[in-house]
Amino acid sequence: MKGAGGMTARINIAEAMNSSNLYYNKKLKEFARRLRNQATKAEVKLWNEVLRGRQMHVYTFLRQRPILYFIADFMCKELMLIIEVDGYTHEWEEQWILDQQRQAKLEELEFTILRFTDEEILKDIRNVERVIESWIEDHPPAPLQRENSLEN
Repeated sequence: MKGAGGMTARINIAEAMNSSNLYYNKKLKEFARRLRNQATKAEVKLWNEVLRGRQMHVYTFLRQRPILYFIADFMCKELMLIIEVDGYTHEWEEQWILDQQRQAKLEELEFTILRFTDEEILKDIRNVERVIESWIEDHPPAPLQRENSLEN
């Protein structure tokens, strides 16, 4: 998960609470677009072979999704699922601590985060796919409830 880096990304939390956009931060839109254009080999492989075009159990995944002050590598709104691809920099203690802080904040918002290393994706994409499928099968989304349901 990428932080906004040196970018000033102040966000009004009340604005971000729009439930249909799940904490989307439009101030990070251009930065997220640049990250999509500079995707790693592992991110491209996971996107093309597993997540793109509703390949994963017909769920829609978004790439480089701005959430609060962070940018998630991949996010599925319906499942409240974030998938992170961790390169070698995530092995550094400082980056690991930042990742844990971001993850804790996103988990407070009821997201689940699955993490995979570049190596796992590049060397065994089918196992990564099985792990994601297994999580989805074990955590189906709650059915939508109608606010104005009729009671008999």
